[in-house]
Amino acid sequence: MKVRDLAELAARNLREALLRNSLTTLGIAVGIASLVAMLSLGVGLQRLATERLEQSGLFNAVFVRPDSGLRRFGGRPDSTPPAKTAPLDLKARQAIAHLADVQEVYPQVRFLTEIRYEGNSYPTAIAGIPESDRSGGAFDGMQGRFFSSPTADEAILQIGFAQRLAPQPETLIGRQIIVRYAKRQPLAAAESKKGPANAGSSPGGPAEGFSIVLQETRLQIVGIVKTDPEGFGGFGRGQLFVPLGVAEALHATQSTDLRQVLRGSGPEPTYAALTVRVTRPTQVAAVEATIKKMGFETFSLLDTTRNLRLFFTVFDLLLGIFGGLALVVATLGIVNTLVMAILERRREIGVLKALGAADGDVRQLFFSEAAVMGLLGGIFGTGLGWAIGRALTFGTDLYLRRRNLPAVDISFVPWWLALGAVVFAVAVSLLAGIYPASRAARLDPVEALRYE
Repeated sequence: MKVRDLAELAARNLREALLRNSLTTLGIAVGIASLVAMLSLGVGLQRLATERLEQSGLFNAVFVRPDSGLRRFGGRPDSTPPAKTAPLDLKARQAIAHLADVQEVYPQVRFLTEIRYEGNSYPTAIAGIPESDRSGGAFDGMQGRFFSSPTADEAILQIGFAQRLAPQPETLIGRQIIVRYAKRQPLAAAESKKGPANAGSSPGGPAEGFSIVLQETRLQIVGIVKTDPEGFGGFGRGQLFVPLGVAEALHATQSTDLRQVLRGSGPEPTYAALTVRVTRPTQVAAVEATIKKMGFETFSLLDTTRNLRLFFTVFDLLLGIFGGLALVVATLGIVNTLVMAILERRREIGVLKALGAADGDVRQLFFSEAAVMGLLGGIFGTGLGWAIGRALTFGTDLYLRRRNLPAVDISFVPWWLALGAVVFAVAVSLLAGIYPASRAARLDPVEALRYE
């Protein structure tokens, strides 16, 4: 049988039982729509997480800490232990900055402080923010503006802390606050033995140390951010953010000072952690290995993204299974429709065979009808699934806006998902048509002509 004749017969048969075939096609469309809607949520959430991480610059970052002699981040043993233990000081920072493919190295400066505003005191923590975070995406949608310069005496408040200062946080922009903090002040060897506030002196010989002095400074509030811009890898949270240059210039006492005194590392301050940004994420592994050989602990987000990909893979699989349940029901509908068509068209099948049609021709006819229903159902179902995903995104955005949260796109239908859904619908329809087509091909033409 020619392809043209086969197509004409299939089209005529589909038109004759239009309502039943339309309902069967609609069942396929609903199954594909549920499958596409479910998978689009998984793809959209994975895309959202990846974009946020890429915008924050964490994919091309290596977090460096002094070697503690313990297990690495996450509790996993380090397979390549550092060759030596070295202080994470200014010399180490400069050495890391000169490594190949390193774009930027900056310390993570955080310290406890007390804020005075309108006669009241509020304990909190200050965190230094590098200039590169301006374009990192963490400050998108903030009230106010970013710092005017890396050394400006300005501050950005986290929304939770801002609400403690004023019921209407937006009124704080432009106001000034007083920051009280403990400043680390170096001492000569002779002076380091005076007073209980002095630290770092060695009982056996001369050694320089430092004293702790209470200091105050004024900062102008220029912005309020709703999320924590430090996020992952911050090794601590801050509620008041200042330019990194300002945070370093304050010389505030930090958590590493006591460890430095106990180790006798000298008067020069050390860093609790450094953030190293490389040119491209593909260079993270090489830079991380080099820093380990220098005697420091390292951690990169690429180690965690492997587990993140595994999670989303399992998540997509579960969504696909639940979405495919509706497609199973649609498959039964195809079988039912084609079996009913065999009963109604026994005479027609008998005439075709009497005119010379082979079993393969009859089988192809039913396969063609199943494929057409699968194709139409797949196309319509993909569009319906996309519409369901957009509706879920719209509803989610309304919910988030009512709670003063930024809108997100939780659903995404890439081209490969749309194409795969259509192909899958056709494939499932063909599988569902195997039994009816085989049954129709096995009909005895004599018995079929005597039917009715």
